[in-house]
Amino acid sequence: MSRQSTDLWSDELERLLREALQSIRFGTVTLVIQDGRVIQMEKNEKIRINRTGHIDGSGI
Repeated sequence: MSRQSTDLWSDELERLLREALQSIRFGTVTLVIQDGRVIQMEKNEKIRINRTGHIDGSGI
């Protein structure tokens, strides 16, 4: 891997990304990159409330 690729990706980043992906059912995981380095990871999870007032992840 080139130096820039090494800066962009690390074992710690991969661990955090895997955790985020495993813990989310519906939503997005976004990596923010600056100067060739990941500086931030955002996880947005969608939670749909059905008509009876119960939390339900279906239909998203």
